[in-house]
Amino acid sequence: MKQADEIKFLQRLVAENRLSRRKFLSTTMAMGVGAMAPALYSEAARAAPKRGGRLRQGLTGGATSDVMDPGKILDSYMINLQFGQLRNNLTEVAANGELAGELAESWEANADATQWIFKIRKGVEFHNGKTLTSQDVVDTLKHHYGEKSSSGAAGILTGVDNVKADGPNTVVVNLKGGDADFPFILSDYHILICPSNGDGSIDWQSGIGTGGYSLVDHDPGIRSLTKRNPNYWKEGKAHFDEIESLGLEDPSARTTALRTDVVDCIQKVELKTAGRLGKLPGVNVIATTGNKQVTLPMRTDTAPFDSNHVRMALKLIIQRQDWLDKIAFGYGELGNDNPIGPANLYRASTAELPQREYDPDKAKWHLKQAGMDSLSVEFHAADTAFAGAVDAGQLMRESAKPAGINIDVIRQPNDGYWSDVWLKKPWCACYWSGRPTENWIFSQIYAADAPWNDTIWKHERFNKLLVQGRAELNTEKRRDIYIEMQRIVNNEGGVVLPLFLSDVMALNDKLAYPEQLGNNWELDGMKNAERWWFA
Repeated sequence: MKQADEIKFLQRLVAENRLSRRKFLSTTMAMGVGAMAPALYSEAARAAPKRGGRLRQGLTGGATSDVMDPGKILDSYMINLQFGQLRNNLTEVAANGELAGELAESWEANADATQWIFKIRKGVEFHNGKTLTSQDVVDTLKHHYGEKSSSGAAGILTGVDNVKADGPNTVVVNLKGGDADFPFILSDYHILICPSNGDGSIDWQSGIGTGGYSLVDHDPGIRSLTKRNPNYWKEGKAHFDEIESLGLEDPSARTTALRTDVVDCIQKVELKTAGRLGKLPGVNVIATTGNKQVTLPMRTDTAPFDSNHVRMALKLIIQRQDWLDKIAFGYGELGNDNPIGPANLYRASTAELPQREYDPDKAKWHLKQAGMDSLSVEFHAADTAFAGAVDAGQLMRESAKPAGINIDVIRQPNDGYWSDVWLKKPWCACYWSGRPTENWIFSQIYAADAPWNDTIWKHERFNKLLVQGRAELNTEKRRDIYIEMQRIVNNEGGVVLPLFLSDVMALNDKLAYPEQLGNNWELDGMKNAERWWFA
């Protein structure tokens, strides 16, 4: 490591409160920097997180129907509020993409990964002063798995057989089959630890958690206010005094709110204006790349989408490069009707799964195989699904015409889109932020019994492989399984997946943030509330 890199590394440790002034000065002087050492320390200290102030943020995805049940979280607003502010998981995906302990300080599995033992962090308190115990964890997990659970996490917890407490700080999870990725699953934004009511249920209604902020006021889908938890167990985190979150569905309204100093940061910057916005004084536009994906789910239980030939025809009439250029404005990469993204370990290469190209003639052939000379379908979209969703529908309508396909693009209101359109309409616009592991996204969205299987797709071979891949500990065999599953989804699934998108956010220059930002969700992995500060 070069001296300049060593100094930069030491400065970062100072900024993160991991290195004292005395140690920094003695180390840098030993490196021969001499009189420059105090100035280098001061530079680093100025970058260190500072406590105070009210963070005002403009979020999307809020709805008047939102509730505090973590199992019912659907979109960004409640993810940020509950997952990012009020509550914690057992594990979390750190900014570097690695799995870290949150309320679980350690875990271990037996030889075949059918049993996992989690040691629960001691001395953690809920916002009401109650001490966290293993029973809170057990009752929370029971809220999210089992036939009677309506949680959005139920699909990824189908492998859980039973959960039990072994003393006040140990939880034992027994699985129906091996799952090498199980600790990753527990970082899901639904599986937030809530206080037990003592009768097997949990108190989700109050909004109480162990997070860095406690709830002061909440008007669903409109506004929420939280205040810093003075007893937060994470040292050096949660720097703001208060956080005000505003539901701003319209992208122009979000941009205006940032420009007029109504908010300090916004998510889902309108991609067509991101370049201009970033040139304004006092505004920083930041893009992070990950597994966020644009999807167009077709309900395979509803005609004409019950025919795979029709689904293939619609996959073939997408001009994907046009979408990347005109909808994403270059912020992303081409999708291939496969949800395993660029940040996943076992993603199929183009040699293993060739990129699907625009081919209206082949689309016509598939229609004929379905007994059709032409096709007329409705496509429902709103920009809350993804920025430019309605414009994307118009592009698709034009590119479909040479194949004899007429697409009626229906603009839906942003408010209520996730409760009234998604999972209801036969074909609509959607997005997913991707998941850290292949098993996770396949189990949550593509498994036959997944509550969020938004295509109602059931494929016997796929579901058999899903169980095999989950338990397979041999890396090469596991890769082979996941490659085959990607081919099945690509060729027979109910999802058109044209793009992977960068997450683009904008913030004023008063805000400071760590050198490395999380890319597993928007807004620094949805942890901006505890990771950012005012400079």
